[in-house]
Amino acid sequence: QVQLVESGGGLVQAGGSLRLSCAASGSRFSINAMGWYRQAPGKQRELVAAITSGGSTNYADSVKGRFTISRDNAKNTVYLQMNSLKPEDTAVYYCNVAIVVVTIPYDYWGQGTQVTVSS
Repeated sequence: QVQLVESGGGLVQAGGSLRLSCAASGSRFSINAMGWYRQAPGKQRELVAAITSGGSTNYADSVKGRFTISRDNAKNTVYLQMNSLKPEDTAVYYCNVAIVVVTIPYDYWGQGTQVTVSS
């Protein structure tokens, strides 16, 4: 059973920075894409950033230039460096990993970590 352990959330003032980490364990197969999603109160969960096993990245327009996603394949860990944080970045952030077994994709989610940005 794949487990994801997230860390790094918290309370920060606008303009500040936070770094989220998510470590995956328990997979017998290679991890494909890793990413971060967020969900604010009353809103749908949305993709923040994703990174493939080869290092290709994808960002939501709202975070481009402020957030950076990276991964350490040897540690099965994905990071999200968040700079110039804004109050609208306040949300629960969820780690996601995608594992493909033969041709079947499986998605796994972390428990979520709260990020609160005060104005």
